[in-house]
Amino acid sequence: MKSYENIDIEFKEIYVDDIKKEVIAFANTFGGTIYIGIRKDGTVVGIDDPDYVMLQVANALRDNIRPDIMPFVQIKTIEEEQKPIIEISVQTGTGRPYYLQSKGLKPAGVYVRRGSASQPLSDEGIREMIVQTSGKSFERGRSLVQELTFSSFEHEMKERNLETGLSQMRTLRMIGEDGLYTNLALLLSDQCEHTIKVAVFQGTDKAVFRDRKEFSGSLLQQLEEVYQLIDLYNKTKATFSGLNRIDTRDYPEEAVREALLNCIVHRDYSFSGSSLIHIYDDRIEFVSLGGLVPGLSMEAIFMGVSQSRNPDLAAVFYRMRLIESYGTGIGKIQRLYDDMKEKPKFETAPGAFRVILPNQNEAGVLTVQVENKAEPREILLPSTCEQILLEYVRDRGYVTRKSAEELLGSKSTKAFRILKQLVEQGQLKVEGRGKNSRYVANKEV
Repeated sequence: MKSYENIDIEFKEIYVDDIKKEVIAFANTFGGTIYIGIRKDGTVVGIDDPDYVMLQVANALRDNIRPDIMPFVQIKTIEEEQKPIIEISVQTGTGRPYYLQSKGLKPAGVYVRRGSASQPLSDEGIREMIVQTSGKSFERGRSLVQELTFSSFEHEMKERNLETGLSQMRTLRMIGEDGLYTNLALLLSDQCEHTIKVAVFQGTDKAVFRDRKEFSGSLLQQLEEVYQLIDLYNKTKATFSGLNRIDTRDYPEEAVREALLNCIVHRDYSFSGSSLIHIYDDRIEFVSLGGLVPGLSMEAIFMGVSQSRNPDLAAVFYRMRLIESYGTGIGKIQRLYDDMKEKPKFETAPGAFRVILPNQNEAGVLTVQVENKAEPREILLPSTCEQILLEYVRDRGYVTRKSAEELLGSKSTKAFRILKQLVEQGQLKVEGRGKNSRYVANKEV
């Protein structure tokens, strides 16, 4: 037999254990034939005991490849140049991806045919093959990792008086029809491979980092921990209208919550990258992978149309009362900014979706009702300003000129004038000189 190895032909001079990889590669690709007893150059050498070799091959394939590949394999002895050789015919299997049981659904265990070589398939390729073969969405596909634990999931379910167990996990589609964990289970497990990266910048660009952190674990754990971090940077600004104090956070808490949930529930988890959250002085940006679901436009979204990329994940979040109903998040964010000068932005690009929440304490002053007319105005009275600064000194021990400007939301001249008045009244005294000066309580008062 003078021929050459090709995408569908493989030669082996003798039986070797690696023949399992060749069979897997053919079954995962377009099928092919392996001949044992032929050298790489096509020279027929034959084999001494074909019956024994056929038994070796059958046992190796049956015991080491999953799912069962034998229905798609035919092993027989043929004669070539009057010498016995083994012919192993492999069809494309219906249970792809086939893999080595000892390696699992990982590149080290899954092979495909590329030219005349059998090569490992990447994690992304394995996931795509699962979706193509099963006809199911990513979240209903078989998880590549089956050794999963669910401490965060079980804790959150218990907090809401919801039962957990095999029956409930099947109902939630965390366990598939084959009895194995699905990708949805992986996302909710402690071993979730997807992360959220949060970066905090000084100013309004990426020139200077202040903080950065990557969150891993169950999506439920990430949701809680990321929200807590954002909450630390969500400052409160106090203003006054007459005797009434008005506390305004930089970002409406509900808007932050909805944007974060949108980032988690609607991202495309077939991508291996992280979701991104960038916190600047004047805005927060939430970037999730995947862009819009095919067939859905931004215009449709603003009309309230919702087509979830991960309906099973959304159903779990709905069951846990983390979301109210599908398609309401963006509308809620918009309503929370109705009275603000700067509005939230929603942007899409191939492979990504971004929500931008403006800092409402940076975007403009609040409007207050004055003689039945809504108009922005400076609403801090001098006596109230003095009270704010004195309370701050009692809490922190001192106040600087810069921090006074931030507290009062005023210009340097006004802040200095009020600090000077408090010194003249004997309420505060100055320590240090110039830029290093600070104002502390006068203990003699």
